[in-house]
Amino acid sequence: MSKSNKDSTGSYVNLGAEQANAAAALQKELLETYEQANRAWLMRVKSEAALWTDLAAKLMATRSASEAVQAYTKCVAQQMQMSVEDGQQLVNNCNELTQKITKSFSNGWPASRGGT
Repeated sequence: MSKSNKDSTGSYVNLGAEQANAAAALQKELLETYEQANRAWLMRVKSEAALWTDLAAKLMATRSASEAVQAYTKCVAQQMQMSVEDGQQLVNNCNELTQKITKSFSNGWPASRGGT
């Protein structure tokens, strides 16, 4: 094998290693982001369960239909607010993932060398 072939082969090996490292780093970063989002959604599920449990307790303690309607109305209003926040959180999570992927491909991902 000639020296130029060895140099060319070494170049491709280095490129492969750089791309593998960049892919592993991206995967690690995305996994951390997914885990963070998962924790936030788990907290949200718990708070929503608490909301409906609280409503059940309030409904059992009501003495009139108007009290029951008032408790239910307040709970539904809170649920609607939580849904708005959920939508905002989802958009934020998607934006964060998109930015990390875009950054990886624009800055950190090694460009291919040569004609292949």
